[in-house]
Amino acid sequence: MELDLAAVRAFVVVVEEQQFGHAASVLGISQQAVSKRIAKLESQLGAELFDRGHGGSVPTAAGTRLLPYARSLLVGSEAAVRAVREVVRPLRVAVLGKRVAATDLMEFYLARHPHRDTEIVISNMITTSREALRGGVVDAALARAYGGPVALSDDIVAAPAYLEPLYLLVGKDHLFAGRSTIALRELAGQPVWVPGAAVPSEWADFYRDLSAFSGIPVDTRGPLVGMAEIVERIADSSSLTTFSGDGGQTPWHPNVRRLTIVDPTPAYPLALLWSAGNRHPGLRHLAEHVADNYNRDTAAACWVPDSDRALFGVPGAVARR
Repeated sequence: MELDLAAVRAFVVVVEEQQFGHAASVLGISQQAVSKRIAKLESQLGAELFDRGHGGSVPTAAGTRLLPYARSLLVGSEAAVRAVREVVRPLRVAVLGKRVAATDLMEFYLARHPHRDTEIVISNMITTSREALRGGVVDAALARAYGGPVALSDDIVAAPAYLEPLYLLVGKDHLFAGRSTIALRELAGQPVWVPGAAVPSEWADFYRDLSAFSGIPVDTRGPLVGMAEIVERIADSSSLTTFSGDGGQTPWHPNVRRLTIVDPTPAYPLALLWSAGNRHPGLRHLAEHVADNYNRDTAAACWVPDSDRALFGVPGAVARR
């Protein structure tokens, strides 16, 4: 069976926009044309891909299963075009968003090595950093090496880059607002809102493992919203909490308090990933920089999923409840 790439692209954009009309605007075609493309794809696959309700269009179970593979198809097609058109280009490194620790890491690198011909490629939840790497769109990616709906291939090299500690964000009227630290065991049974963990991904698997280890229910309900809106909701609530990394992703708010989590500190394991067959001359320099600046000294106090422990040199932790 050969899938129509235009129909696959329409499917991914509808998932992202949650409305056929909005997807039509993004694609530059009519809403009727979008509907026809989705209908064609559903006919080819023999399954409905969307539940179409008054609140928008959300993927069915079949649509959710299709999504990571649809993204990979699009990344692969874009890589094929680039392979033909591009002869010489700078080292390209994918990061998941503009306001994350991975971007901070790359900006730190470029500030100290401005002569290096390196581009930061901003990915998203539709085309993730790992998928951009898998499709050959970038030379390297800063992402978690394990988990996710599609495992990395055997030729991908992973090097520890950064253990990003998680913090707890609460509003000023929350029970914990007057504290500066909190033990992980104290959060057992306390729901923490992480809407981004609803997307099948390596970060969703990270939070699932954290929940299993700590007994913290991770609430993924609600629409996918940006960190600014999450912070606003936390500020207005006396009970809602969320996790935040220490990168530049968290907007400042006068009514939000940030608590350090200890005993142990959950940390997101950020790795530098690249293909063993990639001979770009800039890769070695970046890999050496990452190795020299990995915050290994924090590993003993951290928790990461079991699959990441060996790569990051994190000792086994015992759940303390």
